[in-house]
Amino acid sequence: MRILGIDPGTGITGWGIVDKDYNRLTVVDYGCIRTPANSLNQKRLCDIYDGLLLLLQEYQPDEMAIEELFYNRNTTTVISVGQARGVLILAAAQRGVPIFEYTPLQIKQAVTGYGKADKRQVQFMVKEMLRLAAVPKPDDAADALAVAVCHSNWQQANHWQGGQSNLV
Repeated sequence: MRILGIDPGTGITGWGIVDKDYNRLTVVDYGCIRTPANSLNQKRLCDIYDGLLLLLQEYQPDEMAIEELFYNRNTTTVISVGQARGVLILAAAQRGVPIFEYTPLQIKQAVTGYGKADKRQVQFMVKEMLRLAAVPKPDDAADALAVAVCHSNWQQANHWQGGQSNLV
């Protein structure tokens, strides 16, 4: 199974692709979709949408996992990230890719075993779990790989326990 993990953002959207073969995860690729800060918002959203379409076409993931929004005092940030999430979900849904959402707490719990782990702990565990030589850069790509790892763990637990779906 091929999983595409997404860390949504307007300026930088991190992505990470892992292949799961039983309990073994292998990194296929990772990176970011970047948009210029001085671009109009609608142009940035189009760039994010088009960038994800290219990834979906190139890597053909079986499922996509995306980080849910968390509360932020800056409502402008929440709204713009929410818009980015919307176009990402739309692109995957239009291509028939099942979409799953995870909170930051769920992602940290799945990767480190501790829901309040800091960013460095999550990145270190991503490096270790995926047998990488170094922590993926930029941070957004490492975060996206963490989302993919979280989904892999959830999918395995759900398969064995018959649990509820996080499907959008």
